[in-house]
Amino acid sequence: MKKRVAQIFKEHLGENPPINKPKQKEFGHYAVPIFKYAKENKQNPVEFAKNLCEKVKCDEFESVEAVGGFVNIKLSDKFLNDFANRVIKEKKDFGKGSGKEKILLEYVSANPTGPLHIGHARGAIFGDSLARIGRHIGYDITTEYYVNDAGRQINLLGLSVYLGAREILGLDVVWPDEYYRGEYIKDLANEAIEEFGEDYFKNPVEILEKEGKKEAKFEDEKLSLWAKDKMLEEIKKDLEALNIVPFDNWVSERSLYKYWDEVRSILEKNGALYEKDGKIWLKSSEYKDEKDRVVVREDGRPTYLAGDIIYHWDKFKREYDRYINIWGADHHGYIARVKAAIKFLGFDPDKLEILLSQMVKLLKGGEPYKMSKRAGNFILVRDVVEDVGADALRFVFLTKKADTHLEFDVDDLNKKDSSNPSYYVNYAHARICSIFDNAKKSYDDMLEIEFKDLNEDEKDLLFLALQLPYVLEDAFSNREPHRLTNFLIDLASEFHSFYNKNKVLGSEKEDIRLKILAVVGIILNLGLSLLGIEAKERM
Repeated sequence: MKKRVAQIFKEHLGENPPINKPKQKEFGHYAVPIFKYAKENKQNPVEFAKNLCEKVKCDEFESVEAVGGFVNIKLSDKFLNDFANRVIKEKKDFGKGSGKEKILLEYVSANPTGPLHIGHARGAIFGDSLARIGRHIGYDITTEYYVNDAGRQINLLGLSVYLGAREILGLDVVWPDEYYRGEYIKDLANEAIEEFGEDYFKNPVEILEKEGKKEAKFEDEKLSLWAKDKMLEEIKKDLEALNIVPFDNWVSERSLYKYWDEVRSILEKNGALYEKDGKIWLKSSEYKDEKDRVVVREDGRPTYLAGDIIYHWDKFKREYDRYINIWGADHHGYIARVKAAIKFLGFDPDKLEILLSQMVKLLKGGEPYKMSKRAGNFILVRDVVEDVGADALRFVFLTKKADTHLEFDVDDLNKKDSSNPSYYVNYAHARICSIFDNAKKSYDDMLEIEFKDLNEDEKDLLFLALQLPYVLEDAFSNREPHRLTNFLIDLASEFHSFYNKNKVLGSEKEDIRLKILAVVGIILNLGLSLLGIEAKERM
């Protein structure tokens, strides 16, 4: 709608002007500021606005009025009817776009050393919803999961399973200071015994004392990689339970290390590295990092940062217009060093956006949510999904900006009243479905109806519903899916208020009001689907 309004004004102003929404409803649907154009034409803004009102009068506008240096517009019934028909015809295709930026979006990327916990879930839901919204409005988005399957944590996973298997078999076990705990390790250990046989675990693990700590000497790569693959299967199940769209790419850190010599050569050529204390350092402090960082240890092994450098080299070689990483908030200090590396590699670090996802605090009945026995010391995604369902969990995660702290009580998500926003929005959709069932009519039947003499309540509800395309653009460009969630809450509230105040079935304006509700129902359904939530038809 905004585009059409802008086109009408462009015919007289020479360009598309900004289209604002007045703060007060009585001023109309849109307001066009004309100060700039009055100045260019050396006219008084009030007089310029009055003259412009006469020029832009058309069938699309019920009224145009000059107020100060603004032209306020009320849209006509005909104009609103045209857009209502578009919604009813296009349904879930309404607001679709094409031909926008090519984006590589990486998110979750949790270490494959255990099931997903609730902290991972927030970033997963954030990334998935961002991808859904972006794709709908025309961005070419590739989603990617970076699998940290190299290094110490994978070795530690294999060690934990090995020792767990020995314990199950009644063999002597000495536990080091660091290992993975939880029922899932026992489950893996039992599977490992089936897979490899009991004899595989007969040799004890050598435990070394190092700087006052007990460390295990364990280098069973075969078992470690097997355990990693098993955990990846579990992670994929957790993502499926959250209704996360399958990732386009799964990139193995381990597979990228073969390029380290090539990447290191580029860094050396560009003057990015130097040697000190037997280590190789990246000059990241030259690009806003607080200090330089080690990329090669004294023993010649690349660090975790080196792996990230190779990964971003691989990313940028694939030539996307933009790269978006969603990281946990604890990775905030990592941003500068990665961007420094990208600059040293010869790429534009401004093409990389890093979005942070804060942790979540869960309560149940006002008390801290119990840690999972299966995970040891985490709240597992699957436990919460079993408790409240994926839809309610997704909705509440998307009610706030991802980089702000979130605290909620899962018992509230099972409430069937207006205090539960997920229920409130779904109830609006189900209520509309029920109204159409009782009317024995479909949304498509409404295409034959023409709007006539819409009152303010009808126009307000319809106009709000038709704002979805702009909400989607706003939500994606600001990387804030919660703007869509808040819009749906507002739309549901406006609908409930309208329905409680205005009779629909059996009224003189039954068909007109049904058509408005058809638009609202389609928009609620589409909006929820872009949040990864299935709209309820019965409640």
